[in-house]
Amino acid sequence: MCRVIYLEDNDIVHMRKGEYTVYNWNDVDSASVEVRRTIQTLTMEVGQIMKGGYDHYMQKEIFEQAETIAQTMQGRIKATPLSPIKFGVPNVDRLLYPRVRLGGLVDFVSTIRRSRRIIFIGCGTSYHAALCSRQTMEELTQMPVVLELAGDILDRRCPIFRDDTCVFVSQSGETADTMRAMEYAKGSGALCVGITNTVGSAIARSSHCGIHINAGAEIGVASTKAYTSQIVAITMMAIVLADDQISKRKRINEIVDSLLELPDAIKKCLLLDDSIRSLAESLKGENSLLMFGRGRNYATAVEAALKVKEVSYMHSEGINAGEMKHGPLALVDEHMPIIVFATKDEMHGKMQGVIQQLMARNARLIIICNEDEIDILDMVGDRYPLIMVPNADEALQPVVNIIPLQLLSYHLTLLRGFNVDQPRNLAKSVTVTEE
Repeated sequence: MCRVIYLEDNDIVHMRKGEYTVYNWNDVDSASVEVRRTIQTLTMEVGQIMKGGYDHYMQKEIFEQAETIAQTMQGRIKATPLSPIKFGVPNVDRLLYPRVRLGGLVDFVSTIRRSRRIIFIGCGTSYHAALCSRQTMEELTQMPVVLELAGDILDRRCPIFRDDTCVFVSQSGETADTMRAMEYAKGSGALCVGITNTVGSAIARSSHCGIHINAGAEIGVASTKAYTSQIVAITMMAIVLADDQISKRKRINEIVDSLLELPDAIKKCLLLDDSIRSLAESLKGENSLLMFGRGRNYATAVEAALKVKEVSYMHSEGINAGEMKHGPLALVDEHMPIIVFATKDEMHGKMQGVIQQLMARNARLIIICNEDEIDILDMVGDRYPLIMVPNADEALQPVVNIIPLQLLSYHLTLLRGFNVDQPRNLAKSVTVTEE
């Protein structure tokens, strides 16, 4: 436990014999003005910063995800629907209370619903979490949803309007480009929502409202549990924004039921660890790795590729399978390992077609599919390795799908002899921007 004071821009602290005074110098030419800053108490369990019997922080954080996702949902989701209330319209009913409640948004939900559009802004893994959740947000809210890289939105100085809602996603809450993008959006009068994992961070303090993902301290540089918790948090946000729509009630209940089953699905996924290590043995000498996904699993492909490249230093690339014929197919041969995400969702039939096209070109495939998969099993037989994962609602299947790839990046890094927790040239919180 520690007591902290967060300094604002232009704050100066004068300390003498254990006493302090905070001044704010808005202009270097003006006299300093003494200000008061609130003292806050931060608490952290020792277990959160210890390896707890694991060999590395990244390994610990991968295996914690069943618990961290449960923490993200704790106190926010009702296990079962309440009895419906009749509104006097035939065949129309509605729950007395919504199944999901986010206290950090409760005063701003109506404002967000009136927005011209929702803009998600982030960097790296946080951007991928928004990319994964965009379709769910569009499906439930029926609002335009835009994704922006924080650095790119600043480079372009793209127009943001005062009736936009900008959602800033950052694990640390201190990402410099994301913070600067928030300042730009606030200057345009937009509503700013923060989604972070760090209480008291700059984004958490500067946003108008937000969601804390409650994933606990993430020590490893490669983000794992924060990514999955961010997807869950954005999905819950979409549910909250759509809970006034009777037409979406059935779909919301399907997603909420799947959310409640998600920790168990992840525990089953983690049992694949030994087989993933064997797969990593067969890939450790490769120079490149391709990932093909479509729909929500395009985000899974690019996030998995990022994990492999940032810790194992193997070139990897996530590719939208819909773009396969527009260039990437030239890379396919019997030597290039290709991971294909073909779990059951609305893209399942199209991904079967992708697999057939790759098989026709003698590709070296590794296929991610569901446990009860029959069609793909009949198609490929024992010709290619299959990584079979538990079923989840298609809005949450990418959360399950990323677990084997996190394990793969972890094992590849160890087998290639690199430091999995501290990859070269990278830092946990990127607080420096490119000028």
